[in-house]
Amino acid sequence: MNSLGVLLEIPSVRLALVALVLGSVALPIVGVFIVGLDIMPVRFAMMHVALLGIAIGLLTGLDPLLCALVLCGLTGGALTPLARSATGLSGAMGLLMTLAVAAALLVLSISGVNANGAFELLWGSILATRPADVLALAVLAVVVPLLYALRRRDLALLLHDRELALCSGVAVERLTLILLVVVAVAIASAIRLTGALLVDALTLLPALAARRVGRSLPAMIRWSVIFGLAFNVGGFFVSLIFDFPPGPTLVLLGGVCTLLLHAVPAVSSQRRKAVSR
Repeated sequence: MNSLGVLLEIPSVRLALVALVLGSVALPIVGVFIVGLDIMPVRFAMMHVALLGIAIGLLTGLDPLLCALVLCGLTGGALTPLARSATGLSGAMGLLMTLAVAAALLVLSISGVNANGAFELLWGSILATRPADVLALAVLAVVVPLLYALRRRDLALLLHDRELALCSGVAVERLTLILLVVVAVAIASAIRLTGALLVDALTLLPALAARRVGRSLPAMIRWSVIFGLAFNVGGFFVSLIFDFPPGPTLVLLGGVCTLLLHAVPAVSSQRRKAVSR
């Protein structure tokens, strides 16, 4: 075991902890948006778009993560018209993933840039968090809760039923545009912390846990933040104490807790039914 106090004196560890706290405020709420809009594939699509942005950054000499953020934001906005189709965004996400990864590999090949540099950023590392990453998460920690606070009624209608929201006078297309841009940028921001393949620790797992205990959108939002802080900060401390890799530790802790939340009430319900018989 490592001495927690000694580790917390290391600047990179403290910066990573701050980033996780900020991320656990905004990103679980984004997870609620993802679940409500039923756009689970958006995570994988934006991971591939982020890879393309990173490749462009390495080619041009610009900051790779900044390029990933900008490209993901633009792509999220461009997907908005497709949300009106009967099939939703699922088919578009699959096409986007294929095109983005092909374009990324082509850019890396033409430029002669070492592809390992791009994929290392996609794998992510909490302890490699930079002040710029913390700034991006701080902005999200303000913007995402503010968006919810200002548009709570409209969001509740849209996430419940798109057609009902339209009939109720909600500017559905504009709100969908805002949500898709926020979701895309949030996913790109989270990549540095856990890596693209583990981004669900910051977004979906807290949202799925919150959906189990929350019976309304406000309750789900509150619980998602609570679970996000518990899963991610708790997992980070566990990884420090036992010298485990942080990313997988966050996912496993959040995943096990989410499964328990879904399983325990079901077991209790079955026992009550058995007793009543």
